[in-house]
Amino acid sequence: MAVQIRKIVTVVEEIRSEGKKDLDTPIKRCAVMAVIKNPYAGRYAEDLSALVDTGEELGGKLTEIGVKALGVPGNQVESYGKGAIIGTEGELENGAAILHPKMGKPFRAALGGGKAIIPSSKKMGGPGTALDVPLHFKDACFVRSHYDAMECRVADAPLADEIVVAVVITTGGRPHPRIGGLQKSEAKCEDGQR
Repeated sequence: MAVQIRKIVTVVEEIRSEGKKDLDTPIKRCAVMAVIKNPYAGRYAEDLSALVDTGEELGGKLTEIGVKALGVPGNQVESYGKGAIIGTEGELENGAAILHPKMGKPFRAALGGGKAIIPSSKKMGGPGTALDVPLHFKDACFVRSHYDAMECRVADAPLADEIVVAVVITTGGRPHPRIGGLQKSEAKCEDGQR
């Protein structure tokens, strides 16, 4: 089943200053959100394979849009995350079906790699519902300087029979990180952990 996309919304932020201090190099963050029809809206289904396949289709497509919007090669993306807002005629498991079984492989392929788990969040809601999509360093999830989130929302979505699917990518961690912990320069990037 091909996914029915009503719209794609792309938001790019360029952070130049934080905490009354300019950054030496601005950090860009990009959220790409697809508003899709939920084929399981209004009913329970044991087999959610249509949404699993949708996750695979959207994983690469949305990430490629984000990389283009950031204006950097995919391998220069440092952080990533994903999320879903499910309309009220769906259920949380509809979002899980999109985000978890197959979305990661094409998401990582569009970036030329990514060893760490892709953090995610999901919730139910109506038009304009906000979702904080968690972020961390793509090659070692314990790099504390990259623990962050980006708020995602689409003003007119999701309708009751829709799902908003979001991918978020960044060119850096938080501005001016200084709370210690594993640094990007110290990460071994072997197993996705440290």
